[in-house]
Amino acid sequence: MAESEKITINMNVVDLGKVDLLVDQGFYSNRTDFIRTAIRSQLETHSDEVKDIVIRKSYVVGVIRYGRKELEKLRDSSTKIDVKVAGLLLFADDVDAELVKQTLASVQVRGVLKANAEVKLAIEKL
Repeated sequence: MAESEKITINMNVVDLGKVDLLVDQGFYSNRTDFIRTAIRSQLETHSDEVKDIVIRKSYVVGVIRYGRKELEKLRDSSTKIDVKVAGLLLFADDVDAELVKQTLASVQVRGVLKANAEVKLAIEKL
């Protein structure tokens, strides 16, 4: 399973009580299992909409990793790219802010961006 992120939700006490009843009766192993199942169900319900958005907006779904070598090739060919990711965008530790400025025209992440603080700041300013 891919890396996961922690989220926090607020529920009213009645809904939470219903979840606990289902957990107590063995339908789910715990609250987290219920919530994950509910999220997956909703994502499946809206899968056509997600696909349409991915195609229309040119998003890459999944994990994208950029290292120094990939970005230097872009820089050397005078190419700037627009990066749109639904998932995880990861920049290797050897990537610096200047290289990001030279190679990325824009960045949109729906999910998680992992990079050093200098690179994150450079991306915010694009």
